[in-house]
Amino acid sequence: MGAEIRQFTCRRDNFGVLLHEPDSGLTLSIDAPEEGAIVEALEREGWRLTHILTTHHHDDHVSANEALKARFGAEIIGPAEEAARIPGLDRPVRGGDRFALGAIEVEVIDTPGHTAGGISYFLPGEKLLFAADALFSLGCGRLFEGSPAQMWESLQRLRALPDDTMLYCGHEYTATNARFALDVDPGNLLLQERVKEVETLRVEHRATLPVALGREKRTNPFLRADDPELQAAFGMAGADPVAVFAALRQKRNGY
Repeated sequence: MGAEIRQFTCRRDNFGVLLHEPDSGLTLSIDAPEEGAIVEALEREGWRLTHILTTHHHDDHVSANEALKARFGAEIIGPAEEAARIPGLDRPVRGGDRFALGAIEVEVIDTPGHTAGGISYFLPGEKLLFAADALFSLGCGRLFEGSPAQMWESLQRLRALPDDTMLYCGHEYTATNARFALDVDPGNLLLQERVKEVETLRVEHRATLPVALGREKRTNPFLRADDPELQAAFGMAGADPVAVFAALRQKRNGY
């Protein structure tokens, strides 16, 4: 039996995600934004939390770490480069590390930019990517601690994953990202379709995630800073991709 996954809202617009492996009984939480919402989701499913996969140190991703660890004895795995800022960290990991939790294989990908030492988790057997605030649907995270060059390199690592990978992110930001993406790339027909889909989902109060990474590669402007069509649409034809990315991110900051 394959892993079961549940996504739900935490705080105001954070996503909580639980991944349960039935054979071993292991249950993983991707980050720990809010104790109450996570416990409620666990109780609803009848699962017991065993691990927390932390992506970066921001409070809205680690605030429930210690409470959940005390309640369940969960092991906290997180970025070695931010170890001093991850509450309750048990196992520091770095990009390139691979480990198994029950039957679930996990690969760690370095994705600095949003924070200096942030990481993402790729589960190749499950075809899942947990990118937190590095990559959003039709967007990417603000550069609080890293440079445009770092973030662009991080996004290229994520872009290299298979198209059928399902992307899970840290926040429900897709509607705003969609409006921005359409402003900078108005002639993209696939983007136009995605924007309509997002608008319908939000009217129905449904989540816009997960989404196939292949769709993001074709519609997310931040993954396409080296794409001649996006560069031309944005008025930066032939420019260095880092410069294009930096200009996109700066424009989005004020959007």
